[in-house]
Amino acid sequence: MAMRMGGARRKTSHMFSKPLRARGKISIRQFLQKLIVGDKVILKAEPAYQQGVYFRRYHGKIGTIVGNQGTNYFVAIDNFGQEKTLLVHPAHLIKQK
Repeated sequence: MAMRMGGARRKTSHMFSKPLRARGKISIRQFLQKLIVGDKVILKAEPAYQQGVYFRRYHGKIGTIVGNQGTNYFVAIDNFGQEKTLLVHPAHLIKQK
């Protein structure tokens, strides 16, 4: 039987990378942002901070904040007709206007 190769961040080098001039320190405003239940957010990974990252399939999806756990937030998204709840760090969330 063949073993499965790779892990959770396999094939993500282009998806989870920043443009050349945007590389460097993390935006402290985005890292410490406060969100409330009901806010719409976009899942966009911050490659400089690996903790609290979602699976690569959900990159670019729009979700709704449904709760929090510590400093992280529960985000409900629609995954091809099935609702999923992800636990994501606020560094990887962009509040939708």
